[in-house]
Amino acid sequence: MAEEKPGLRSSTEVLSRGFDPRLSVGSARPPVFRSSTYVFSSPEAAERAFDLVAGRAKPQAGEQPDLIYSRFNHPNAEIFESQIVPLEKGAQAALVFNSGMSAITTALFTFLRPGDAILYTVPIYGGTQSLIEGFLHSWGIAGVAVPAGDIAAMDKAIRETPRLRVILIETPANPTLVMTDIRRAASAAGEARAEESPLVMVDNTLLGPTFQHPLDRGAHLVLYSATKYLSGFSDLIGGVALASDPELIRKMQLKRNMFGNILQPDECWMLASRLPTVRLRMNRASKNAQRIAERLASHPKVAKVYYPSLFADAEQIRIRLQQCDFPGAMFSLELRGGKSAAFDFLRKLRIAYNAVSLGGVETLVCHPKTTTHSGFTEAQSADAGVTDGLVRVSIGIEDWRDLLADFEQALAA
Repeated sequence: MAEEKPGLRSSTEVLSRGFDPRLSVGSARPPVFRSSTYVFSSPEAAERAFDLVAGRAKPQAGEQPDLIYSRFNHPNAEIFESQIVPLEKGAQAALVFNSGMSAITTALFTFLRPGDAILYTVPIYGGTQSLIEGFLHSWGIAGVAVPAGDIAAMDKAIRETPRLRVILIETPANPTLVMTDIRRAASAAGEARAEESPLVMVDNTLLGPTFQHPLDRGAHLVLYSATKYLSGFSDLIGGVALASDPELIRKMQLKRNMFGNILQPDECWMLASRLPTVRLRMNRASKNAQRIAERLASHPKVAKVYYPSLFADAEQIRIRLQQCDFPGAMFSLELRGGKSAAFDFLRKLRIAYNAVSLGGVETLVCHPKTTTHSGFTEAQSADAGVTDGLVRVSIGIEDWRDLLADFEQALAA
């Protein structure tokens, strides 16, 4: 591990921390360390390493314990975890996982106990909602859903929910792009009358770490599907958790040691190599999306475009202006004609791919009600605004004029 260089801007620091070329025969970029086990420098170092991994001891400031086994940690994970920290404003520590759901699941298992409650915004990623409503419920953890962006409902739920331990916010919401005020949620959590205030966790996948910074707005933990914008090429699966309090990350790491859901060295190496271009890719995609969304908003076959720069609600406009630097590369189209119109549109696309996921350099389009949110009941779909005619779009970095022409010909056809 390289020494940190304080005072550098994040775009420089991401290229200059976490790796010392002298430890890799002078290689200018980190190699891949594929070893499953590591040789101890001494018996005492082995004892200390195991005490730390088991949670019997806490690391000292600046301590670099010996590595043990790549289920616990490995050099490529350490390099990535160090290099992503400066990109997330307010972060002091990070932890990498083998999927976004692994990051979310580990966070919830670390801080929730049977009898606790979790408050979560809806709509939210379908896998997260299934985890809360289907799995955690069976373990005696109560899930309380509140509509995304409804501050009054969130305040009331925070005040009245017994043993509320976690507030999980996905903002913007997937797939309707409704925004929730992170600072207001964090403030309400801090005022909750409980022995221990609930932790505010934010799924920041759609706008972070470039356009939205939850830790700066009072959140305790930020979660990512690194599969999306952090990777950017739709060729690997990963997840990340970041916090301003390193102790939260240490507690999660103890669970990751147990679960064995760390990301493998090759994927960590790939992710670390892409971090310096996250802002470049997201800026290009966001500019593309805004141009396309604003033009499609007046198309006769489009009933509505869900995109932050097109918000009409005053509260949503306020949140966007205060909370986000740019509107991002995601939008959803409500097509006139329902499911058949949505399916016809998807069939006619020539450049954009009909595929789930998001955040890649290529444009991806899907029908949430029959794919990513297909586990919702009709009532849940109605409450979340996931309709038959809704199509979700993740804009890539192609020329926006080509993409716009592709959408227009698909609508016309």
